Amino acid sequence: MSISTPGGPERRPTVVSTGKKPAAGRPASGAKPGAGKSAAAPRQTSGGKGPRKPITPVKVSQGRSWGPIALFVAVGVLAVSIIGYGAYAAFQGSKSWEQRAADIDGIVDFRDKDKKLVQGGQHQQGAIKYDVLPPVAGPHNPAWQNCMGDVYDAPIANEHAVHSLEHGTVWITYRPDLPADQVSKLRSKTQGVEKVMLSPFEGLDKPISLQAWGYQLKVDNADDSRIDEFIKTLRVNASVEGPNANCGQGITATGTAPRDNVPQQQQQPTQ
Repeated sequence: MSISTPGGPERRPTVVSTGKKPAAGRPASGAKPGAGKSAAAPRQTSGGKGPRKPITPVKVSQGRSWGPIALFVAVGVLAVSIIGYGAYAAFQGSKSWEQRAADIDGIVDFRDKDKKLVQGGQHQQGAIKYDVLPPVAGPHNPAWQNCMGDVYDAPIANEHAVHSLEHGTVWITYRPDLPADQVSKLRSKTQGVEKVMLSPFEGLDKPISLQAWGYQLKVDNADDSRIDEFIKTLRVNASVEGPNANCGQGITATGTAPRDNVPQQQQQPTQ
């Protein structure tokens, strides 16, 4: 803009510089709005090294799946148990019945202690004094006690019972005051089992005593697992006269006095 004065030439106003720069974001004097602005630059990282890269999401662990692991472990344990039991059964099966009898805890082997006692075949009439009670072997009456799973509710004669042992019988005896439920359990192990018989016995130092030819085991109650092991191992096996020795056609009467002059029954193979 020029200023004219009368009679003189036009004069332009003097622009005085203050030395100050235009405020940031405000255009300089005379500049058009928006002039000097460039297109928006891409956002930079704090280091000014280029565009920011997208952040990869972090996966949060949900923990192990214990169900399949537990199943795998259980199957492994079962497999090892089966293999172990099979090996144990094979090992036990390789033992003789004498070795298995020796493994029964608490068993007394009179075959080893007194070889003369277990010779067998010593028949004689009349009452016989036995040093071991209940007797496990020795001289005996020519007639045996019937031992086809017989259950006797009263004492029987030792002389007949020992002859039954010679034939491979397991004779289970118990104190007369043994509780009825205990007697019932012994009865269930006897009834119907050939070469097993049961009777009460006076003066036992243990509630229950088991006898086979040359062997004895005393226990405190009818739940003792050794009873079954004794029967399984020694029934028939302990016979002096072989597995076919007869157990029927014997004395069925009770009472502690032997029946003398009863003809010795002929041994017949069992069926």
